[in-house]
Amino acid sequence: MIRCPECSAEIDVDEDEVEEGEILSCPECESELEVSQTHPVHLNLISDEDDDEEDEEEDAEHGEDGDLSDEEEDDDGDDEEEDEE
Repeated sequence: MIRCPECSAEIDVDEDEVEEGEILSCPECESELEVSQTHPVHLNLISDEDDDEEDEEEDAEHGEDGDLSDEEEDDDGDDEEEDEE
C-alpha cells in the first residue's frame, strides 16, 4: 500500500503490475501521479505548471477581469483625440 503525495490517501498498487513512467490517478483527489520507481513503488505528483503558465499569459493579455490591457485601451484613446483635431 502506498500513499498519494498530494492528499495522503492510500492507493492500492501492485509492484508487479505497474511500469516505470506509467500514469496513475488518485481515487481521492484525482491528482495525476507518475510511477517513478517500481520496487518499491514510488509515485511523483505531476504538476500542472504548464497549464498555470498558460493561464497567467492569458490574464496578462486581457487583464484580470477579461478586459483589454491598459496599452490596448490607450491606443483606442489616441485615435479619438486625433479625430477631434
